[in-house]
Amino acid sequence: MGETHVSTREGLTAAGTSPLGAEDRARPAGTFLRRLRTPRRPRIWYELALIAVSYWLYSLVRNAVPEQRDAAMRHADWVWQAEQTIGLAFERAVNQAVNSVTWLVVGMNYYYATLHFVVTIAVLVWLYRRHPGRYAAMRTVLFVTTGLALIGFYFFPLAPPRLFEGGGFVDTVLVHETWGSMASGDLKHMTNQYAAMPSMHIGWSLWCGLAVFTLARVPWVKVLAVLYPPATLVVIIATANHFWLDAVGGLLCLCVALALAHLWYGRAPHRAPDQGRGELRDQPPPARREPATQESARLGTPPGRRLGELEDEPAGR
Repeated sequence: MGETHVSTREGLTAAGTSPLGAEDRARPAGTFLRRLRTPRRPRIWYELALIAVSYWLYSLVRNAVPEQRDAAMRHADWVWQAEQTIGLAFERAVNQAVNSVTWLVVGMNYYYATLHFVVTIAVLVWLYRRHPGRYAAMRTVLFVTTGLALIGFYFFPLAPPRLFEGGGFVDTVLVHETWGSMASGDLKHMTNQYAAMPSMHIGWSLWCGLAVFTLARVPWVKVLAVLYPPATLVVIIATANHFWLDAVGGLLCLCVALALAHLWYGRAPHRAPDQGRGELRDQPPPARREPATQESARLGTPPGRRLGELEDEPAGR
């Protein structure tokens, strides 16, 4: 009478027990995480929707923070006194000096109101088109930097110098009637005026400068990338929109975001595999080579070719 042999896997299956061990069960989760961390070509509609939703949430949260005027004034006074204590309270002198040159201060007002968005969007588009493999990592750094800023806006409301009573600062936007500024006219009621710490003008400009400097190849473009953050620093101080300590806050947010991105991706964001090196996930795999048969290996025939093909080749090849 013959015996029926059932393998362990078949027996477990027949008994209704899953044949997957702990390692196999953990594999889908590990695969999902690897997919999130693997550089790939970004999808345009997904990225546009992600950026739109993220900025909408950022604006919603930023403006939902209670405009704690009294606390904002106390914090501004504390920052101003701290800068005077260490001998670096130079914002008022710069503000008043620039305000005396009308064309210069008006130009800075428009710089502050527009380039913050224009340059950041331009760099995102450039990364998407020229460095798709690094786009996701760099975009993540920008998003985390902005998210950290929201924490500062909520827990440390701060009046900008132009709204700081008794500081002697000139509100250049109000004096020179800069059109389109979120800090003037009816638009000032659409944004939280006391969300000054940390400065996202500095956080975003540093991100732009870092992305372009590390990835651009044209020397003069690298020079512009280096000059953009300090130029932004001069503008935010001269227009009395930020204390220089707000800029330090923006720098710290960016540093934390870079560290978190490095931990997540296992490398610096600008060192992720890039397009043009055959390293992106969605690139077609290399053509498979047929394994050499015993006969071709013995006679030295290249894999995938028949002996008859060699006989038809002209002599001397």
